[in-house]
Amino acid sequence: MARTEAIALPRERQGAAWWRTNATALLFMGPAMVLVLVFFLAPVVITFVMSFTDLATSTGLSNWQWIGSANYERMFRSQFWFTILGNTLVYVAIVLAFNVVVGLGVALLSLHVEPKAGGVFRALWLLPRISPSVVYALMWTWAAASPPFGMLNYIVAPFGLEPRFWLQSDPWLIVILINGFVGASFGMLILTSAIKAIPEDLFRAARVDGANALQIVRRITLPLVKWPILFVLVYQTMSLFASYEYILLTTNGGPGLYGTETWSVWAFHTALANYYGNLDFAYGAAMSAILVLLGLGISIVLLRVFRFGQLVAEPRVEVD
Repeated sequence: MARTEAIALPRERQGAAWWRTNATALLFMGPAMVLVLVFFLAPVVITFVMSFTDLATSTGLSNWQWIGSANYERMFRSQFWFTILGNTLVYVAIVLAFNVVVGLGVALLSLHVEPKAGGVFRALWLLPRISPSVVYALMWTWAAASPPFGMLNYIVAPFGLEPRFWLQSDPWLIVILINGFVGASFGMLILTSAIKAIPEDLFRAARVDGANALQIVRRITLPLVKWPILFVLVYQTMSLFASYEYILLTTNGGPGLYGTETWSVWAFHTALANYYGNLDFAYGAAMSAILVLLGLGISIVLLRVFRFGQLVAEPRVEVD
């Protein structure tokens, strides 16, 4: 008995010492941890749990039952799931490339001009992001209107392109441009800050050694903004998999049958805007659960490709 108490006492002291050491950190991290648990982790858990039920308006929201993996089996028996998955992957890949390439290009160009002009240029690129979604989508709808209307028809006329109703003939082009300009502004902000944080001495030394602008970007800028580029890629990947509002406001998944329907739009239509009036919450939750898994899987691949462990590792200090 005395030996047990002797062992327990040091453990109690160790616990008290641990709390004294980490109390301040926990105090500051506590609110953020609560927010993450309530608004991020809890909805994911609820979504996965709901996906194993038959919760829908047809069940009266109270007579639901556990049905196991039936929703997932039903989803993959659908003749359209592969088409919608292909739409989603193509949409995410193209818009993600647009976001990163254009965002990086705008950041580089705006930092190589007079500072005030660069600031105005970046402010203009922020307009799509700060504009209300409905207003922004409506502007694109007007711009892509059928002839003789639509600003896009007047822009492409000098290049010999026939006027057309762009939302009908090239819906993916409009969807990609709408989401691309919004995402590029986010990439521009992150990458502009990252480039500004690079010590100016590195650029001066490169110029003294005779490096041109392209060599400086390739050898200095890009390697030093590898981590911010990874952040933009992962964040935008998760965001694009879940985004649906601009597609909903412009094409609503059309034209035709699932023309621009992505997985998130499919889940929205199933759970919240079903054409037949039966809002199938559980079936939509199963679709959303697949989205979560897809986003996590691709994010893990990106982290491995960019060697995230090396990016956040402590620098090695060599001592002679």
